[in-house]
Amino acid sequence: RGGSDFTASIFGAALDADEIQIWTDVNGVMTSNPVKVPAAFPLKTLSYEEAMELSHFGAKVLHPPTIQPALEQNISLKIMNTFKQDFPGTIIQKEPEANNFIIKGISSIQDITLLRIQGSGMIGVPGIASRIFSTLAREQINIILITQASSEHSICVAVVPEKAAAAKKMIEAEFELELRARMVDPVIIEKDLSIIAIVGNNMRHTPGIAGRMFSALGANGINVIAIAQGSSELNISVVISRRDETRALNVLHQAFFFPKIKTVPLFIVGATGLIGSTLLKQLFEQRKALMKKSGIDFQIHAVADINKMMIAEKALEYSQIQKLSEAGETTDMSKFIRQIQSLKFSGKIFIDCTASENISACYEELFDAGISVVTPNKLANTGSWDRYQEMRRIAEKRDVHFMYETNIGAGLPVISTIRDLVSTGDKIVKFEAILSGTLAYIFNTFSGSMRFSDVVKDAKAKGYTEPDPRIDLKGTDVARKLLLLVREIGMPLEMTDINVEQFLPESCLSTSSVNDFFAELKKEDDHFAELQHRCCEEGTVLRHIASFENGSAEVALKEVDGSHPFYMLSGSDNIIAFTTKRYPNPLVIKGAGAGAEVTAAGVFADLIKVGLVIRDK
Repeated sequence: RGGSDFTASIFGAALDADEIQIWTDVNGVMTSNPVKVPAAFPLKTLSYEEAMELSHFGAKVLHPPTIQPALEQNISLKIMNTFKQDFPGTIIQKEPEANNFIIKGISSIQDITLLRIQGSGMIGVPGIASRIFSTLAREQINIILITQASSEHSICVAVVPEKAAAAKKMIEAEFELELRARMVDPVIIEKDLSIIAIVGNNMRHTPGIAGRMFSALGANGINVIAIAQGSSELNISVVISRRDETRALNVLHQAFFFPKIKTVPLFIVGATGLIGSTLLKQLFEQRKALMKKSGIDFQIHAVADINKMMIAEKALEYSQIQKLSEAGETTDMSKFIRQIQSLKFSGKIFIDCTASENISACYEELFDAGISVVTPNKLANTGSWDRYQEMRRIAEKRDVHFMYETNIGAGLPVISTIRDLVSTGDKIVKFEAILSGTLAYIFNTFSGSMRFSDVVKDAKAKGYTEPDPRIDLKGTDVARKLLLLVREIGMPLEMTDINVEQFLPESCLSTSSVNDFFAELKKEDDHFAELQHRCCEEGTVLRHIASFENGSAEVALKEVDGSHPFYMLSGSDNIIAFTTKRYPNPLVIKGAGAGAEVTAAGVFADLIKVGLVIRDK
């Protein structure tokens, strides 16, 4: 390999050429292997030493011996792309141009084996290292990396895997007497390892390079087995598990070339549902803008729906996720959670875009594993008060985030407003709210021109209700939202403490099918017509309102007049009016309280809030 490159360099040196050009199939020497690091980019210039270090550690664009003849004659080497002849490529020369990066590249050797020679008899004994190296040299075994502790208790050497057994045999033969005397232990072999090297002239005399390298690896759960650094400070090499190689390359590439951008790994359940699929679309559409503006790169490593799941160490592309139903494996939520726990990333966020009680039951386990949760699923927050408190206790203990703004009012800033009021010392005296887009639409539309049963049918036809409208009309969902609101202001209420006044008779709600429900509902049209007629005479309108005052919480159909902030409500909007010590005239939040776009945007906003905190840690 590389014979033509080497030949060109020899001829160029012999002819004292001004420049030696190496034509290949890439745009020059890259900052890392672009197959493993998608964000890698071509370097403009390199020094001879930097190029040699990178080529030794796996940068295959340049054969290592090619550099020597050019270096001796101080001739520039230019790496060019045959398929993009107008691209400037990479120039390798004695004095490369200055750039803003501390390092020039990150390279790796994918598969190596480490041999560890250790023993108390090695301490302070001259010639131990010389005997090891001489023995391996006699057998033509190349040593890729050497590391020795200052205690002289152990020496580690890295070799190619196929030479490991022979190397062990030869070293133990050389130290046969010391082994018998138990001065030296049997050689220990560690397999399935890789070497990662960071290279750059600018590393010289720059404090903190090794610290940044080890911090980036440690934050992502990548263990360093051995370390080697020469006094030239041109290269720092670490030995890691082979399974961590690709992730380590990407982590280090981001840390050194894009230090202002923080990668945040996401795991999405309910990915093919209406909210989940809309969120995915928004994430990929806004990814570049978010990286530029906020320094956050959301990368999706796992998706699941009720049937299929997909988990990957390398970030999933949008096209891959769209093939979930074909390429994914059968969903096993226990396995899904175990696998995302095992992925060695920092700042993990689990997104639950379902309405599943089984998924919400996993939140404590996720918190305890150091994983934040963002969700529109309100079931966890509206269980028992004890669980409500326990989730927050675990999340605080593990320093993770639990974000659920979309539990109430889709994208409306309801929960954040409550927290701001309470944390700044305000006291909420009472609040009233319309928390169901479905019920808002029904009673905003019911003006007397249509029968009530026809209004409900119209709402169902337009997709405003659940397939079974009874789920909306029972008011249970509104009661859950009300329960969460009062808990957010510190009231330890349970679901049984919420008084839900049914505005439909039990004969409607207990029917066996949707068709039977509409048949029963039609019988109530006269009752609702009478209500509407009375409202017209009194100048009031019907509104389905959740309210809290003096420790009492209720959900009921009420009449409000023109002085009430809910009187002019239209469409399917939600509205919340807070009366507080500071706001004797109600503080009103109003807007779309339902819909995939606004709900997904609300989840996205919560993600960004968590991402900014993770970025700044």
